[in-house]
Amino acid sequence: MMNTLKLKKGLKSAASFFARSTAFRVGIIMLSLILLLALLEPVINGYILKGKGPLKTGVFDKYLPPSLEHPLGTDHYGRDVLALLLASLKYSLLIGAFAGLIATLIGTTIASLSGYFGGKVDLILNSVTNGMLVIPSFPILIAIAAYIRLDLITMCLVLAIFSWAWSARLVRAQILSMKERPYIELAKVSGFHSFEIMFLEILPNMAPFIIMGLINSIMGAMFAETGLRVLGLGPGEIPSLGLMISWALTFGAISIGRYNLLVAPAGALVLVFISLNLINIGLEEIFNPRLKKITGL
Repeated sequence: MMNTLKLKKGLKSAASFFARSTAFRVGIIMLSLILLLALLEPVINGYILKGKGPLKTGVFDKYLPPSLEHPLGTDHYGRDVLALLLASLKYSLLIGAFAGLIATLIGTTIASLSGYFGGKVDLILNSVTNGMLVIPSFPILIAIAAYIRLDLITMCLVLAIFSWAWSARLVRAQILSMKERPYIELAKVSGFHSFEIMFLEILPNMAPFIIMGLINSIMGAMFAETGLRVLGLGPGEIPSLGLMISWALTFGAISIGRYNLLVAPAGALVLVFISLNLINIGLEEIFNPRLKKITGL
């Protein structure tokens, strides 16, 4: 009985949270549909390709127009564009999610130490963060990708190293404000250790801002990965939306009128970014009510 009441209370709280921002609702619905397509990729591609891989060439005739059998047509190598799009979407999301999680972990750790301890610790770590924000990271990424053979894990690590600073900046600013609040002083007087205060009192209340930092890191990682792939860098055996865009540009999809080869991956990328941005806007509206007067959503 008690568990049922807790479940009902939790569902009611979640529904109330979900209803507080239109942007958040729309973003969550869009992202859920995108994730569902990515999760169903093996099932859908198993039906379309009959057990063959999405990168296998010569499976169909090349440059077939969109039809019921091939909803997005086929490309220069006779590959089904829809099957390739679903596989690329899955790997782009995986790269963005893993790189974003690693970047957020690094950024949150550095921001927590910097914001809470202050003094020389804050001076050093904040200087490192500001340095990461101002250095031209994309040319460095290009150089790394050009001289190091990147697999999925290595690419995620490289992208994370250059995308943690934004989340660190956001979280640090909130910790500087939060550590001065009365309940933190009460925790110190009660004998709580610094790390207990940081991880049990401050960080749980920082969850919305950490999530916002995570979303920014995911978008930054996906954007950087797309840029590298368009330039022809990165692992060629791992499909991604950026790699599909690179193929479309290489084969002159626009000049020969095969717009579907470029519009499909670019459109999917735009939809992912829109959904993540809407979630970020929604979180800001929910936890900063003053924005509701500005956005009107």
